[in-house]
Amino acid sequence: MGVPKKKQSKSRQRSRRATQKKSLPTISACPRCQSLKLPHFACPKCGYYKGRLAVVIKEKGTKEEV
Repeated sequence: MGVPKKKQSKSRQRSRRATQKKSLPTISACPRCQSLKLPHFACPKCGYYKGRLAVVIKEKGTKEEV
């Protein structure tokens, strides 16, 4: 494995890292309930994806009896 012979300067190191920016995830509104959600994911509030129910969401505080 190669070992560097000289120390890299701060400007060279920082210019290399300048292209590695992190970006925020894109957030869109759910067409059914207008809550914020990630694209290509089911809505965490209503459970719909592409106009049909994908995930059944249970309400907090209610207990389901069998």
